[in-house]
Amino acid sequence: MFLIFPDVQIQYSNLEWLAERAILTAKNVDVNDLNFKIQQLLLGKLVLYKSIDTVCDTNEIVNYPAEFLNSLGFPSMPPHHLQLKVGSPIILLRNLNPPRLCIARD
Repeated sequence: MFLIFPDVQIQYSNLEWLAERAILTAKNVDVNDLNFKIQQLLLGKLVLYKSIDTVCDTNEIVNYPAEFLNSLGFPSMPPHHLQLKVGSPIILLRNLNPPRLCIARD
């Protein structure tokens, strides 16, 4: 990792520098481990972000409890508990053809 991202503490905000580098892994667990290690190298405080763990249709709550939704790990999707630092490079994913919008409730 350190051969691919030398001086990551200084260069992480340089988009051209980041675009020239990649780490290929076979498993999501390896990606999560690498992301955590890189986050530890960056300056600043880790902030915890959680995914939304509710369903749009209230009739489906019984079929999809929050614990089940939080345990799912899909390829190319971030984990339920995502720890990032301010300034960390990320890839924003969005649904280009959403069937309907969901509103987050407290």
